[in-house]
Amino acid sequence: MTVLRPCLFLFREDLRLSDHPALAAAVATGRPMICLFVQDAAERAGGARQWWLHHSLVSLSADIAAAGGHLTIKAGGQNRHVLDIVSDHNVAEVFWTRRYGPDQINMDTALKAELEQAGVGVTSVIGRLLLEPWALKTGAGGHYRVFTPFWKAMKRAGAMRAVVPRVDAISGYDGDLNGVDIAALHLLPDQPNWARAFPDHWHAGEAGAATRLADFIDQAAHAYRDDRNRPDKTGTSGLSPHLQHGEISPVQIWHAIHLAVDKGDIPEDQADVFLSEIAWREFSYTLLFHHPDLESQEINPKFSAFPWGADDTALMAWQMGQTGYPIVDAGMRQLWQTGWMHNRVRMIVGSFLVKHLMIDWRAGKEWFWDTLVDADLAANSASWQWIAGCGADAAPYFRVFNPILQGERFDPNGDYVRRYVPEIAGLPDKYLFAPWTAPDGVLRDAGVTLGTDYPEPIVDHKQGRERALAAYKSISG
Repeated sequence: MTVLRPCLFLFREDLRLSDHPALAAAVATGRPMICLFVQDAAERAGGARQWWLHHSLVSLSADIAAAGGHLTIKAGGQNRHVLDIVSDHNVAEVFWTRRYGPDQINMDTALKAELEQAGVGVTSVIGRLLLEPWALKTGAGGHYRVFTPFWKAMKRAGAMRAVVPRVDAISGYDGDLNGVDIAALHLLPDQPNWARAFPDHWHAGEAGAATRLADFIDQAAHAYRDDRNRPDKTGTSGLSPHLQHGEISPVQIWHAIHLAVDKGDIPEDQADVFLSEIAWREFSYTLLFHHPDLESQEINPKFSAFPWGADDTALMAWQMGQTGYPIVDAGMRQLWQTGWMHNRVRMIVGSFLVKHLMIDWRAGKEWFWDTLVDADLAANSASWQWIAGCGADAAPYFRVFNPILQGERFDPNGDYVRRYVPEIAGLPDKYLFAPWTAPDGVLRDAGVTLGTDYPEPIVDHKQGRERALAAYKSISG
C-alpha cells in the first residue's frame, strides 16, 4: 500500500473553511493535510487585532477538528517553521492564499523559492480579494489612481468567480508537529483587560461572519445608502473585521448581495452603494501593491514638505476622546470601548487630527492600527492618505470637516454622542455639539462644568481651519 506524503496548508489572513480556493486545492490532492498557523513576530499586528485573532483561531481550530483535521499552532518565524516541517515530515506540497503587503510578498517569495529548490510543490491562490491588484488596467496600461473609474472597470470586468464549496472533510495527519496552545501566543490583553467589552459587540470566527452578513441583508441593507452615514443607527454591515481576518471572503459577500437583489430583498441602488465600499477595499490593495511604501510615504510627493506639527498633548487628547468636540470624542471613545469606529466618524476624527491639529497622518494611522479590530494595512494607509489629501484619490486640501456641523447632520438626535460622551448627555440638542456655546445656566442645569466634567475645545475651529488651509497652500505651488 502506497502511503501518500502529506501536504501543508498555511493559514494566515484566511481563517475559514468556506469559499477557500487554496484550501480546496489542497484537499483535492487527497493527501493527509498539515494545517498550520504561525504567529510570526516579524508581522506586527495591533493589540485589538490580536484579541480578534485569538478568538478567530479558537473558532477555526474547532471547525478544522470537526472536519477531521487538526490546526497546528506555532510562534516565531513563518518561513523557518514551514521549512522545518516540510523537511521533518517529508511534505510533498505547500498551499497558501496570496497576500499583498510588501513585507508579506517578500516573505512568501523567499519561502516559495526555498521550497521549490528543495523539490516541493507550491501553490498560491487568490482568496482575499475579488480581483488581483494588477488585474485592472487603465487605457494607458497603468493602474488606476482614482476610485470612480476603478469601480466602473470592476463592474465591466464581468461575473466574479463562483463561490467554492465549503471544505467539510480534511484528511488528518497523525505526525507529531509539536504545536503550542493558542493561549501560548499571548494574544489577549491582561492587566488591564482593555478589551473586556469587545465580546458584547463581536463574535469572531466564520460563523460570526455568516451571521453578521445575514443580519445585514435582513435588517440594514435596504436603506444602506442613507443610513451608512448615521453613527446613531446600525446602518453598516460590520463585516470589516471578518473580512480582515478572512473569516468571510469578498466573493461570498458579492454573491450574497446580488442574490438578495435578485430576490427583491435589497433595492439595486442600495446594493450598488454597498458593493462600492467593497470595491474601495480592492482599490486600496491596488494602491498598496503599486505603492509598497503606502503606509509611510505620501503618494503625492508635494507632501514631503508639508509642515506637520508635533504636539504630544493634543495627540493624547485626541486618542483619549478629550478634544472638547463631542462628535470627535464620541468616535475616539467608541474605538477604545469596542475596537471599531463608524466610517463617517473615522473621516471626521481623521480630518480633525490632520487639519485642525496639524498632526502627521502617520500618527493617526498608527493609533488606528493598534486599536481597530479591522486594522488593514491597505485600507488603513490609503484612508489616512485620503483624509490628509496626500493620496492618489484624496480629499481636496480645502475639505476641512466642521466637527460641529458634522455632528448635527449625522447624529441629529444626539444619540451617538450621548452614548459615548455621557457627561454632557443632559445638554439640549442645540448645544450638544458645541458645549462651550451654552449659557452658564444651561450648563449648570445639565450638570456640566467645562474644564472639569468635559474639556474646553483644544483648538478653535475657525483658527484651526485657517491654519490648515495656509499650510496646504504653502505646498501647492
